[in-house]
Amino acid sequence: MRASFRSKLPDVGTTIFTVMSRRARELGALNLGQGFPDYPIDPRLTELVTEAMAEGHNQYAPMEGLIELRQRVAQKLLASYGLTVDPADQVTVTVGATEAIYSAIQAVVGPGDEAIAFDPAYDSYEPAVRLAGGHCIRLPLMPPGFRYDWDAVKAAINTRTRLVLFNSPHNPACTAASAEDLNALADVIRGHDIFVMSDEVYEHVTYDGRAHASVLLQPELAEKAFVVFSFGKTLHATGIRVGYCVAPAELTRELRKVHQFNTFSIANAPQVAIARYLGEKPDSWRGLPGFFQAKRDRLRAALGGSGFKLPPAQGTYFQLLDFSGFAPADDLAFAERLLTEAGVATIPLSPFYAVPPSLSVLRLCVAKQDSTLDEAAKRLNEFAARL
Repeated sequence: MRASFRSKLPDVGTTIFTVMSRRARELGALNLGQGFPDYPIDPRLTELVTEAMAEGHNQYAPMEGLIELRQRVAQKLLASYGLTVDPADQVTVTVGATEAIYSAIQAVVGPGDEAIAFDPAYDSYEPAVRLAGGHCIRLPLMPPGFRYDWDAVKAAINTRTRLVLFNSPHNPACTAASAEDLNALADVIRGHDIFVMSDEVYEHVTYDGRAHASVLLQPELAEKAFVVFSFGKTLHATGIRVGYCVAPAELTRELRKVHQFNTFSIANAPQVAIARYLGEKPDSWRGLPGFFQAKRDRLRAALGGSGFKLPPAQGTYFQLLDFSGFAPADDLAFAERLLTEAGVATIPLSPFYAVPPSLSVLRLCVAKQDSTLDEAAKRLNEFAARL
């Protein structure tokens, strides 16, 4: 007799990123939806990966990541934030940021535990909590500002609360947390046995002179936090799938217990290449804010007379497009119109809410060639003129 199958995630389907990218390909639309660059990476990084493979770095890397790369991470944290971390006991290399997030959640959340997430929440958070046997409490950040309600956070905390899932710069809201936000988070979890997973993959993509407020810089939070970063974002190479997690030694040990039975280790040659690349270009990340701000501003300027509103993104390589001047607040419907009528794929924010409010904004990716942004603006302007 055939065994019946019971899904652990029966309500989880294909992500909105996959759906919109597939439809963009089918319709020949410009893809400003899924967040990946359409321009080449630094040729030197390509050379270094090729050299590493030619030298024979093709077998298992150490479970926790190459020590040379972890040392480069420690040097980068010192240069970025003035922080000293132990590369041996506090840094773990992971398969992109997503695996670090998953492994951190599995390390601390168990059956019956609760984790707080802020909607619009990145879509990998809640499934990981549920797979750990926990329950995700979704607190909405409301448009247009998408700011934190710390009284609501305080009210949501109870004896079952085990983890707070934090994200700054925030994808998809395009906001950046302040040092005051981090102090408020520290205040509300003080005295509780609660940990923090801080997703900071866009740490170097902040705008208008804004400094990134890392959880690592808030002493109380840093003592109980898994802080997650991504070389995919920093090196314009999302497909290289190299991320890392920084945490106190005790938490790192627990993270690695999950990591070693999840992925064990990640590709060896890219780790060698990135370590060498950072050795040759230790300040390569410093130009990211200006690089992406120029693209953000280019798109905003090109759409300045369209009737769309584009509140300047505070961080991430995304920009919100406010269509309230053209249609009712239904982001899914308007995203479909832009896809089919304008030939531009975007990402609606409502799939990132448990209970979405009325939304008149869509997310655009600005990590594209200037020619791609210009063509997208042309299509959006023409669509707006028809309306």
